Amino acid sequence: MSTLTMNKAATRLLIDNKAFLALALLVIVSAALSDNFLTVDNILNVLRQSSINAIIAMGVTFVILTAGIDLSVGAVLALTGAFAGAMTASGLTPWVGVPGTIAAGACLGAISGAFVAFGRIQAFIVTLVAMTILRGAVLVFTDGRPISIGTTPAADMFWQLGGGYWLGVPIPIYLMFFVFVLCWGVLHHTRFGRHVYAVGGGEKVARLSGINVARIKISVYAISGACAALASVVLTARLGSAQPTAGTGYELDAIAAVVIGGTSLMGGRGRIFGTLVGALVIGVLNNALNIMGVSSYFQMIAKGAVILLAVLLDSRSNSS
Repeated sequence: MSTLTMNKAATRLLIDNKAFLALALLVIVSAALSDNFLTVDNILNVLRQSSINAIIAMGVTFVILTAGIDLSVGAVLALTGAFAGAMTASGLTPWVGVPGTIAAGACLGAISGAFVAFGRIQAFIVTLVAMTILRGAVLVFTDGRPISIGTTPAADMFWQLGGGYWLGVPIPIYLMFFVFVLCWGVLHHTRFGRHVYAVGGGEKVARLSGINVARIKISVYAISGACAALASVVLTARLGSAQPTAGTGYELDAIAAVVIGGTSLMGGRGRIFGTLVGALVIGVLNNALNIMGVSSYFQMIAKGAVILLAVLLDSRSNSS
């Protein structure tokens, strides 16, 4: 094997595993700079803080794999969180309220997907409009005020989803890994998952192959909406109230996690494992900067630099 071939293979290996390498580097540097970083409590805290973004990002991964984009997930989170808060405050058991919330999120996502599939409108425009409309709907529904989940037995049960522990591990961490396993199974071991990759790799070819492209598009946006709704349950439960401004900027963090994880913005290439690692990269970065007392303003700059580097690597990978 020639030196040039070996160099190309090494470069490809680094690019394909950039998210995991970035996570490992961040952990090493953070551990060296702070003795508190590798404590059990802090690791669990990082995982719990990353869980919401990871759950949203895994849903967004389906959309980006089809060469789409979903800017509405933060607004879907806010509106479905308000639904969850209102249902819990009314005394409705989480066994009914949580599935209802997730179904509402899936419906909101499916509506956006229908406009993308049948309206022939760019996903960026559709989801941007959806984000604006849903943000207004949240303010109308809540009258611009937080909705407390109350102190009923149903509220106590609901709170466990965001603030509870099982075997010493926060419940949101279990939910994050449950969503990961479910999404991984769907993408890599079902016909639907293969069709998602096919649509992202080439919509015209996928259509000529007999794939119902419109159905796939509607489905991936529904999945994205359902994941955002589940994240809203975790956030609302943890806070004990539904905030009308919840989820602001979450769509950017989710897209960042997907891109850092190696999913191509051009569609057709990516892994759900990479998205999970990408969310952890953002979580570890935020946690490390907090421990070191870095200003939140500089944290935004650092996060932007990491995202830019990931996009540059993605661009190089696509051109190679």
